[in-house]
Amino acid sequence: MGEVDPAFVQADEHRPKLKPVEVVDEIPVIDLSDILNPTHKNTQQVISDVGRACETWGFFQVVNHGVPVELRRRVEAAAKKFFDGPLEEKRKVKRDEVNAMGYYESEHTKNVRDWKEVFDFLVQDPTQMPASHEPDDKELRILTNQWPLFPDDFREACEEYAREVEKLAYKLLELISLSLGVPANRLNGYFKDQTSLLRLNHYPQCPFPHLALGVGRHKDAGALTVLAQDDVGGLEVRRKSDGEWIPVTPTPDAYIINVGDLFQVWSNDKYESVEHRVVVNSTKERFSIPFFFFPSHNTIVKPLEELVNEQSPAKYREYNWGKFFVTRNRSDFKKRDVENIQIYHFRV
Repeated sequence: MGEVDPAFVQADEHRPKLKPVEVVDEIPVIDLSDILNPTHKNTQQVISDVGRACETWGFFQVVNHGVPVELRRRVEAAAKKFFDGPLEEKRKVKRDEVNAMGYYESEHTKNVRDWKEVFDFLVQDPTQMPASHEPDDKELRILTNQWPLFPDDFREACEEYAREVEKLAYKLLELISLSLGVPANRLNGYFKDQTSLLRLNHYPQCPFPHLALGVGRHKDAGALTVLAQDDVGGLEVRRKSDGEWIPVTPTPDAYIINVGDLFQVWSNDKYESVEHRVVVNSTKERFSIPFFFFPSHNTIVKPLEELVNEQSPAKYREYNWGKFFVTRNRSDFKKRDVENIQIYHFRV
């Protein structure tokens, strides 16, 4: 990660408070074994638990989820080998403004708050995206993955893992849809040509953990995120009831799920996309693997018509997912000093 730029340790509102937060409750842990069992004995209870978690926290953990543990371990090992490798090798697959897939390392400047390095790859390769964020621009561009030559099994492990987590994401999409009172497959069609991506995160030891964050406070733009984190922990969720930052206790082999902006719009604000962040550690490095479940680029996002009526009118204007994503990605890449596009810009 290099030497620490003095500008990096200047104070800003994104840095964690020194005062620890007393945890009085934690995000729910939901067992999916009944859902994956053909008998489906307690399906309705699981749906109810998922809906309550989405409404109360915007986050929950799942266990007995069906993703092979040995495959997850294989990807974690491959990721560690990659991030431990020479910087010049990692930079051979570095992302740029044209291709957002590949390796990225945080730069220590006053405008950067992240203390990490990442590797992104598309679940569907290649993937079509709008060429620009301009509303009238119909041109598309093709995004493709960049794969390093080392370690040898890196690509194979990542692609196999992505297919398994994708299955879980679809199951969660259906459960959340059912919890909203719409058919299980109501949203599946939006993901036929998905723009989903999977990210490998490495948070090195940080000499100034009280002055930096692994990831600053943010909300996820997509439908939902399926996160694997190691036993080091570091993820914190902003509790809706009082605004306090609550650490998510690592549960062995569980996945942490959160609904993103798309579900906030689809649900017409019944389910809120909640702020979260990652704190760094002075003695341990941390690895995490988020799967960002994104729909196709031509998806028009608006409140579901089944959830809109005279008593609960639509709270958002419709917007195009691809244009939204491209606008957000351009802003993230250039680290502009302007506000990033948010769904509240489309609020009625």
